[in-house]
Amino acid sequence: MPRSLRRVAGTLTAAVAVALGSLGVGTATATADTPAGSVGLPSPIADVLPGADPAGANDWSCTPGPRHPRPVVLVHGTGMSMSMSWNALAPALRQEGYCVFALNYGASTRSWGTGDIRTSARELATFVDTVRFRTGAAQVDLVGHSQGGTVARQYLRFAGGANASDPGRSAVRNVVMLGPTTHGTTFNGTQQWVDMLTSLRITDEATNERIAAATVGLASYQQLTGSRFLAELNAGGETIPGIGYTVIASQNDDIVTPPAGAFLVPGPGAAVRNEWVQDTCPGAVVKHVGLLDDPRSIYLVQSALDPAYRTRTLAPC
Repeated sequence: MPRSLRRVAGTLTAAVAVALGSLGVGTATATADTPAGSVGLPSPIADVLPGADPAGANDWSCTPGPRHPRPVVLVHGTGMSMSMSWNALAPALRQEGYCVFALNYGASTRSWGTGDIRTSARELATFVDTVRFRTGAAQVDLVGHSQGGTVARQYLRFAGGANASDPGRSAVRNVVMLGPTTHGTTFNGTQQWVDMLTSLRITDEATNERIAAATVGLASYQQLTGSRFLAELNAGGETIPGIGYTVIASQNDDIVTPPAGAFLVPGPGAAVRNEWVQDTCPGAVVKHVGLLDDPRSIYLVQSALDPAYRTRTLAPC
């Protein structure tokens, strides 16, 4: 490659790394404990990443009752952890009588939620199997934020979470997604740098994936609009019969851009509810990370898991 193009490649690659890194791919800090929700981790990575159990979650003595027979499993987003993500929603759900569980997944040398989404989906599968076994529940409901929604969909389609021919035997009944990267994201313009690298034939898809894996984590690249990973996940339909889907998005989302890319296109026999936070609360300003703890988005999650909640509780607008 000519020296001038190597300089361009280096500059653009650095720009991609800086831009993606600024979008929530955090740096790990040391912690002495490895939480129960951390699964499938190579040592010593599990020993240096943060992520204690969030309040209200991972009580393994919890027994689901008739009102809420399915445990709820919470799946965090890119560069986050269960302790960073669920300290508002987990106790809110527990107060309503749910058995709530959360995990850390997708460890790399940088943080949680940055590894290959395919591997993360298998980690989620292991955790869900553990929850079902420990609680005696036949099925669970999933709540995923950002990449967490995409991991959930990968699990349903390719890692055993759903049984399309016999939905009653699926491990999952409902999936609620907060600002998921369903159709990818431009990450507020970072996509342009990746497109330029590829169009100039400085890199190809495989090279871009290796660069991402070595810098910001493969999961960030996999969620870019037009990625090979998303093309495979969405090919042949975005939903599976027998699973109830709810997508909660915000018109102010500053990470999933454009925000409408979060919404699912229903396939045959699918039960899908796509809704903006602003449908319930016009004028609400809720950013991407704000979907985790804003009272309006928490209200919508509660309503998605239990439709009766909407009838007995006023929206906090």
